[in-house]
Amino acid sequence: MAVFSYRATSRDGTIIEGIIEALDEKVAIERLKSTGIIPLKLTAPRDSIAQKFTLRSSKADILTFTAELSALLAAGLPLDRGLNILSEINESKYMKSIIQSILKSIREGSSFSDALQKHPKVFPRIYVNMVRAGEAGGVLDVVLDKLNEFLETSKELKDHVFSAMIYPTILIITGGLSIMVLLTYVLPKFSVIFAELGSSLPLQTKILLTVSNVLKSYWWVVLLVTVAGWLLMRSVISTEKGRYKWDAFKLKLMGEVIIKLETARFCRTLGTLLKSGVPLLQALSNAKDVISNQVIASLIDKVAKGAKEGKGISFPLAQIHVFPSLALSMIKVGEETGQLDDMLIKVAVTYERIMRIAIKRFISFLEPAMILIMGVVIGFIVVSMLMAIFSITDLPF
Repeated sequence: MAVFSYRATSRDGTIIEGIIEALDEKVAIERLKSTGIIPLKLTAPRDSIAQKFTLRSSKADILTFTAELSALLAAGLPLDRGLNILSEINESKYMKSIIQSILKSIREGSSFSDALQKHPKVFPRIYVNMVRAGEAGGVLDVVLDKLNEFLETSKELKDHVFSAMIYPTILIITGGLSIMVLLTYVLPKFSVIFAELGSSLPLQTKILLTVSNVLKSYWWVVLLVTVAGWLLMRSVISTEKGRYKWDAFKLKLMGEVIIKLETARFCRTLGTLLKSGVPLLQALSNAKDVISNQVIASLIDKVAKGAKEGKGISFPLAQIHVFPSLALSMIKVGEETGQLDDMLIKVAVTYERIMRIAIKRFISFLEPAMILIMGVVIGFIVVSMLMAIFSITDLPF
C-alpha cells in the first residue's frame, strides 16, 4: 500500500489536507471522491529536507492551477467559484494575484479565455486557444483535463532532458576547474625551478609555462573576452537571422535528437489541439509556436499553406523533408481513417520514447568521450612537467 498526501476541498470551499493509503493514485482519488470531497492535488510525501530545497517554477504553478481547476469544474463547481477557491489556497503570491485578476475580469463580463489572454507571460497562446475552444464547445472541464495531460507530458520530457545533462555538465565544470588550477596554481610553483634551465626545457613544457603565465597575469583579459564573446553571441542569437543560423548549426550538430524532439512536440501539441476542437489551420499555427528550432518552425508555414489548399497535412509534411518516415506514415494513416488527432498523439508517444533512448545513447557516448578528453589534457600537463623534471638530470654540472 502506498501513502499519498492530498489537498482537497468540500463543496462549500473548505480546504482539507491529509494523507491516505491506497494501492495507487487512481484508487486514492476514487476513495477521496467517495467521501464527498473534491481532490485537488495528490502526491507521494517527499522528505521534508528535500522539500525545503525544491524550487517552484512558473510552469509548475500553471500545471498545478490547471489540474486543480479541472478537478473543480469536473465536480460541477461554477468557474468563478473554482477560481475563488484556487485564489485562496494557492501558495504562490504571484500566481494568487494572477488568479484574482482573472476572476475580476470574468466578473466584469470577460470570457475565461479573454481573461487568460491578458497575461501572455503566464499563459501561452496555445493555452488560451485551447481554453477558447473548450468554451465554444461547452466542454471546458474536458479541455482543461487534456491541457493538464499535455502540460504534464511536456514537463516530464523537459525534466528527462535536464536530468540527462546534469552529469555531463558536472564533468565539464570539474574538469575545466582542474585544468585551470593546474595551469594557474600548480605550474607557477615549478616555473621558478625551471627558470634557470632556459632552453633546456622541452618544447611542450615551455608552451605550458607560457600559457600558465598568460593566464596568471592576464586572467582578467581572458575573463573579459569570454564575457564579451558570450554577450555578443546572445545579441546575435536574439536577432531573427542570427537565431535561424544558430538553429541551423544545432540541426547539423545534433540533427537526429532535435528532429525527434521537435516531432514529439509538434505532434502532441497538434493532436491535443485537434482533440480539443481547435480548427486545423489555427492548430497548425499554435503547434508551430512550440517548435523551438526556427529552421523547422519556418517549414511549418508550407504545411499550413498545403492544408489551406485542401492537401491535408501528411503530404505537405512529406514535402518539407524534416519529419521521420515512420511519423509521416502514421499521420497519413490517421488522415485516411479520420483519426488524425489520436494518431498524432500516438506519434508523439512513440517519438518521446525513441527520443529518450536516443538521449541515453548520446549521453552514454558523451560521458566517456569527455572523460577521455579531460584525461588526455591533464595527462599532457603532467607528462610535460615530468619531462621537464627528468631533463634536469641531463644538465652538465
